[in-house]
Amino acid sequence: MSALRKRTYEILDIGKKQDKIGRIIDIFLILLISLNVLSVILETLPSLNEQQRYYFQLFEIISVIIFTVEYLARVWSAIEEQDLKYHHPFWGRIIYMLTPMAMIDLIVILPFYLSMFVGVDLRFMRVLRLLRVFKLTRYSSSMSLLLQVLHRESRSIGAALFVLFMMIIVASSLTYFAEHDAQPDVFSSIPAAMWWAIVTMTTVGYGDVIPATVMGKVLASMISIMSLGIVALPAGLLASGFSEALRQRRRTYEKMVDMAVQDGVVDEVEHSALNQMRESLGITKEEAAHIMHTNLSRKMEQDLDKDLQKLRREIDAVSHDHCPHCNHHIEWIKRRKSD
Repeated sequence: MSALRKRTYEILDIGKKQDKIGRIIDIFLILLISLNVLSVILETLPSLNEQQRYYFQLFEIISVIIFTVEYLARVWSAIEEQDLKYHHPFWGRIIYMLTPMAMIDLIVILPFYLSMFVGVDLRFMRVLRLLRVFKLTRYSSSMSLLLQVLHRESRSIGAALFVLFMMIIVASSLTYFAEHDAQPDVFSSIPAAMWWAIVTMTTVGYGDVIPATVMGKVLASMISIMSLGIVALPAGLLASGFSEALRQRRRTYEKMVDMAVQDGVVDEVEHSALNQMRESLGITKEEAAHIMHTNLSRKMEQDLDKDLQKLRREIDAVSHDHCPHCNHHIEWIKRRKSD
């Protein structure tokens, strides 16, 4: 049973490229998730939904069964995780069930079972079914990296969004007082003015609501200029964090490669470990080959430099009639041997 659980974990959560069964299951689940999202979109077409309702429902039932089996298998094999917090037979699985990806796996199947016992709004069901697209992040190292960056930079991004929210409140309030008398229907309240403030600050400018007074136009100009940097700040923080995360992944892989080439040779075990780390870090084969070539070249240069220094010391010692090993005068060594 333990071997089966470990094998299940390897297939579902590791998905090595060398593991054919794991790759086949990964591809199958990716296709199933993609088809589910497409199905939800097509169901909103009234004519198609009426004609093919039976097949849509059948596909949904089959998908839920497969996703349920996948979820239960992941929970069952969760204690095979390397992290010690998952090793407890009961609490380890509970901790796994509370992880973001496990919560998504549960949310996308739970409404189907709830609809059997209680009435659930069809539109609400469709929204939750669309969440299945987030299951694809498990199979994309780039998306996983993006989520890590969002979590890491959450405080900075939250602070930037808070400043943006404060600017929206100030801008909409000032515009309301400047435009309410001239356009009472358009700027009827501060919440109504928020729509104009948001589309103006994000430089969308639909043109459905525009200021008519001189004061309103002056405020609109100032708000547009001031908001350029504030609106772009979260995107800048995200881009900076993403770039730093990529550099950290590269440095991690470089350290692993540096340890592997210490003896000058990368054996089969080291190559397999490096390849597994490369896949987990989302590093391309070309980039990995460049890192390997750079580290091997550096190692060869260091070894060559050490050999040259040793040879230089030996030549220098011999040229001064000294032993390169013990640094004693050669004539003194000869006398000791003759004695």
